[in-house]
Amino acid sequence: MGFTEDIVKLSEQVRKRFDQVVGEEATKMALIVPFLSALGYDVYDPSEVMPEYVADFATKKAGQFEKVDYALAINGTKVMLVEAKACGKKAEAHDGQLSRYFNGLLTTKVAIVTNGIEYRFFTDLRDKNVMDKEPFFTFNILEYDTKDIDNLKFFHRDNFEVTAITNHAEEMVYVKGMTHLLGNLLRSPSEEFVRFLVAELGTLAPSYEIQGRITGKVIDKFKPIVKKSIQGSLVELMTRSLSQEITQPVELEVEQEIEEEEKQQESQDSKLVTTAEEIEAFEKIKAITQTSRSYNFELQYKDTASYFGINLGKPTWWFLRLYLSSQKKSFITRLSVDEVKTLASNFEVQEVTASLGDAASKVIISSISDFDKLTSLILSCYETEAAKHQALTPDVIRMEKSA
Repeated sequence: MGFTEDIVKLSEQVRKRFDQVVGEEATKMALIVPFLSALGYDVYDPSEVMPEYVADFATKKAGQFEKVDYALAINGTKVMLVEAKACGKKAEAHDGQLSRYFNGLLTTKVAIVTNGIEYRFFTDLRDKNVMDKEPFFTFNILEYDTKDIDNLKFFHRDNFEVTAITNHAEEMVYVKGMTHLLGNLLRSPSEEFVRFLVAELGTLAPSYEIQGRITGKVIDKFKPIVKKSIQGSLVELMTRSLSQEITQPVELEVEQEIEEEEKQQESQDSKLVTTAEEIEAFEKIKAITQTSRSYNFELQYKDTASYFGINLGKPTWWFLRLYLSSQKKSFITRLSVDEVKTLASNFEVQEVTASLGDAASKVIISSISDFDKLTSLILSCYETEAAKHQALTPDVIRMEKSA
């Protein structure tokens, strides 16, 4: 079952249950815990979903230590905090307790306030390591659309990546504000906007230039002209198809931007401790890929709070993501479930329930020694990704010609 189907099923369950849910504890068990499970977190693993979490820096209030309802961790690193409200109450932070925890746990970049129906997501866009006062994303389990599901995928355990979430959060906030601003300008152009457009007319051609000062009388004359021009431009934009020449540079620019953001994240990731097990796994996989007769990429790895990624020299060119916690181990590939099942017949293979980054399938392993039994799969993952970025090597081409 895919992620969208999981949310649809959960939405149906919540719709049937929420009228019968009374109080905060019932809200947690009947509504919030199933939601966390749908996001890929093992709600039965206390090292991954920590209820009633009390931090080392917690202070006493009314004779008790302050705590958050849930702390979510990936491979031992706390990544999200959840504050629960009773179903029927507003999902709003009220006493600063959640923000104090967010500000104190530097690895935590997402905080959620929820009443089991509405989930409000917070981060630190305004000031680093200081929880924003307003959420950047709100998800309602009873009222959502396809775009909301796409946004929710960023918080799935298999996809969780601080850089991607921060960039997406910033984009959502400013796109929302800019859309509102542009909508107001397009419906009712302000005097400043009209003045700007009139002044810019002369840059198109001398024949368009307005002589003399741009007075209030000139502004009044051009307001209806600007409105008609806006309508015409919008119709043209909606009906014009984008050519490949337009889209290709944008794709390249986006990939370059991602790479720059990855570099900026390196300073934060450098604080992570890469384990001996992860290095051993990398060396095993590297040895397997070196048997390829078609490609010869120098492998690199990127260690993050949520996964250990292996790529072909650029983080965006990844082909495996390893999850090597002490209690359970798995890895994610970009190959389809059917293809992976064929190459890993003796292993449990699952469909990845969220599709961020083209991930498609997950393989459950007991230890990294299992990689020795999965050489065909690893080699296929490597060569499939390599084929996107390089043709056959000269040596192989010469071999084929001489054959």
